[in-house]
Amino acid sequence: MRLLSVLVCVLIGCSSQEKLSTAMSRTAFEAEVAATLRKQVMEEAAWAMQQEPLTVTAQGSPRSAGGKHDFFSEGDYWWPNPASVDSPYVQRDGMTNPDNFVAHRLAMIRFSRIVGALASAYKLTGDEKYVQQALKHCKAWFVDEATLMNPSLLYAQAIKGRFTGRGIGIIDTIQLMEVVEGLRTMLHAKSMNANDLAAIKNWFDQYLNWLTTHKYGKDEMNAENNHGTCWVMQVACFARFTDNQKLMAFCSDRYKNVLLPNQMATDGSFPRELKRTKPFGYSIFNLDAMTTICQILSAKEADLWNYQTADGKSIKKGIEFLYPYLANKNKWPFAKDVMYWDAWPVAQPSLVFGASAYGNKDWLNTWKKLDHNPTIEEVIRNLPVRHPLIWLQ
Repeated sequence: MRLLSVLVCVLIGCSSQEKLSTAMSRTAFEAEVAATLRKQVMEEAAWAMQQEPLTVTAQGSPRSAGGKHDFFSEGDYWWPNPASVDSPYVQRDGMTNPDNFVAHRLAMIRFSRIVGALASAYKLTGDEKYVQQALKHCKAWFVDEATLMNPSLLYAQAIKGRFTGRGIGIIDTIQLMEVVEGLRTMLHAKSMNANDLAAIKNWFDQYLNWLTTHKYGKDEMNAENNHGTCWVMQVACFARFTDNQKLMAFCSDRYKNVLLPNQMATDGSFPRELKRTKPFGYSIFNLDAMTTICQILSAKEADLWNYQTADGKSIKKGIEFLYPYLANKNKWPFAKDVMYWDAWPVAQPSLVFGASAYGNKDWLNTWKKLDHNPTIEEVIRNLPVRHPLIWLQ
């Protein structure tokens, strides 16, 4: 045991017994998460090994104003106007129109699931076959000229008769975060091709430039609800992948000085989300996004987990507010969601990330008991972190 302690200390560069104890406890935590997920990961990876790439070029819509390589989606809560078939669509907030075009979003979710599963399996086994398969899909999306997606989102969340695309459509690419985290997990694998990796990073460099300079990106950045949170979450994730320290610092600053003080109440709730027609689902979603930001950006010089505003707002308070209802949603004191009330909660990343950050066993145990493999489309699209093992690096 003493030899093991010395070896761990050498590997992590610790200079004190306290650092060694912390590193070993994190190792134990990750082992517990791995044990919980192992069977599901290996089954999903076996499925992923059989899948061929499917990008935005595989299917299109005559309602898209873009081209073959442009991502296209339509606003979920917009419906035909019963007054006239040819009229612009009208909004029914919280009510998803099943006839809208979402094929590109589903393809991206599939892509995310494939890479997330393969990277998780690689982390568990070290088998290079998972890296090779993941790269095949990444090259199709980001490198190969015949099948790649353009690094912009000009035509996302369109509304028939109103908009060919909107800034809020940027939320659709939260599905690319686990692709990026999967690549980071496999970064030093023998099968990781340096040229392919450079080309993929170049794609994300271009996308980050679009996200931070185009009007749609700026609009989304300034959104005062979960959309603004998800802009920061994505930019932080992609910036870390491309080693863009300037953007990472910008995102950290925005979390501390914009998101947390303006979106959270002093009791830890998110008032703007509570006013929605799906207050439970949106509160969960926004908390997940904020904790993911903390997971991505926290470091010694910028520890977001332990940051709090002058009036006491913190991510810990946010988890503490929502946790009783994640453990037992029958205690929820607000209105029920107009759709998918029965679908929430699932194994929310806020619980496992929070448990890791604060050593909270209750949060971890609750996370372990919840559904780790949701099948409802609404839940999946609002759960970009589905493979938490690759995030614990």
